[in-house]
Amino acid sequence: MAMTRVRLGALALAVAGVLFVLYPAIRPYSDETSLEGAAAFASSAWIVAHVLAMLGFVLVALGLLTLYRTLRDTPAERLAFLALIATWIGVGLTLPYYGAEAIGLHAVGQEAIRQQSAAIMSLANDIRYGPGIVMFGAGLVLLGLGAILAAVAVWRSGKLPRWNGVPFGLAFALYIPQFFGSPAIRVIHGLLMAAGCVWLAFGIWRAQKSPTGRLAPLDTTIASPDE
Repeated sequence: MAMTRVRLGALALAVAGVLFVLYPAIRPYSDETSLEGAAAFASSAWIVAHVLAMLGFVLVALGLLTLYRTLRDTPAERLAFLALIATWIGVGLTLPYYGAEAIGLHAVGQEAIRQQSAAIMSLANDIRYGPGIVMFGAGLVLLGLGAILAAVAVWRSGKLPRWNGVPFGLAFALYIPQFFGSPAIRVIHGLLMAAGCVWLAFGIWRAQKSPTGRLAPLDTTIASPDE
């Protein structure tokens, strides 16, 4: 059962990677001061894309729990625990903003279309850059910190291949900068997120060696000729 739970957590992390690609790929992009932008906000694609991103963050939180479970008997246990806590807090601070952007801007877009007036689109910035932006920024910083700590924990653990956590840490460290890029850059970043999540998930999955479900460390010893 223990091995099954850990592998389910690894699977959750891999699924999160797929969702982080779908988010920027599905999300509509347009001039957000116009009625074209209102149509984008009012579309089903806008809601679906943001909900997928929110689910991705939830699954990453579950994946980091699995990573901690995998590394808890290694020298990197403390780092893995700090990564888990930073990620959980970061996800908690990030999700309300995503919800407000998804639902709030959707309502703004619908009203702008109903009135056939782009004037109401000015509310988009009020929603995005109101007090919630501070909580959102803090959440993303903590997510980036948690991912970097996770990458360092993987590197030092001796249980997973050292490079397994590097793309994961890099992807989350770039989460804030990618917001300032073009749609193509954001999709490329989504692919980096997917690569980081899937590669880390694969390493966690492969670490489950024992048929009894107990985690087995990597065997790096070389048998002597007499054995």
